[in-house]
Amino acid sequence: MSIKRRYFLILGSLSSLGFAAIIWKMFQLRTSWGTDAYAAMPPGVEGERAIAPLPTTPPILRFISIADTGTGAQGQYAVAEAMAQYHGQNPFDLAILAGDNIYNNGEFEKINAVFERPYQPLLQQGVKFYACLGNHDIRTANGDLQVKYAAFNMQGRYYTFRRESVQFFALDTNDNADWKNQLVWLEKELSQSTAPWKVVFGHHQIYSSGIYGLNQPFIKTLTPMFQKYGVQLYINGHEHSYERTRSINGTTYLICGAGAGTRPVGRSEWTEYSASRLSFATFDVYEDRMFVSGIGTDKRVFDRGVIEVRSA
Repeated sequence: MSIKRRYFLILGSLSSLGFAAIIWKMFQLRTSWGTDAYAAMPPGVEGERAIAPLPTTPPILRFISIADTGTGAQGQYAVAEAMAQYHGQNPFDLAILAGDNIYNNGEFEKINAVFERPYQPLLQQGVKFYACLGNHDIRTANGDLQVKYAAFNMQGRYYTFRRESVQFFALDTNDNADWKNQLVWLEKELSQSTAPWKVVFGHHQIYSSGIYGLNQPFIKTLTPMFQKYGVQLYINGHEHSYERTRSINGTTYLICGAGAGTRPVGRSEWTEYSASRLSFATFDVYEDRMFVSGIGTDKRVFDRGVIEVRSA
């Protein structure tokens, strides 16, 4: 046998052993972490981080959020499938839909392709979606048909509703919104709210490390109100990414705009976690804490943070 052939066979056997070892290691990781589709892998495996487990007691309320969904394309269906599987193991009946519900121009005739069909498994199980308008939604009839669409559960272009210990405030954050009356309404509703948890959602970003960056007008007009009345969470889309901030004057800002496609996202001094990956966010609400989780199309949690309740 030639030296070259002997060298090739030795390398081949080592490569086979190495490959077998990798497969065995992957099997050990899978069995040691069980079959829980929502348990994150150990640090260093596929770039995932160790994720703190949720409490074993059931939450007061569980809900999810997505945004920038309305494409009817493969990415939207992949996220929708992950949402449906999550619902099977962690039931919820409330979903926040934070704008750009119909691409590209808010054409309401697309509603079946971009909403009813992708989320049919959830809709059939009684999950209610609460929507707000994005910049693409107002390109047709200023979004009026979406406001009137029963399955979006909108009580106007801006509205509020309460579920358990959480009061939600939906905003129209578009340039042509009735900002004069909307801000008066928001302050009145926030000041009168007795809910321990206050969650505001709108389409446009306030704090972001994505392509749109900081929204200085909203930082000037909205964030002082959030601080004054104890808003713990603001949810938005517009950026096609996932980003969770640290608490900024008592408010956490959560971008969940990767419901159908992605764009690059960076990090800022106030960023706790950011990722450019198809995903949705989940929220487990307890009396004193709220757990925010990011879940990808691989059906695994890639981020989890905790928000503490506080008084206004």
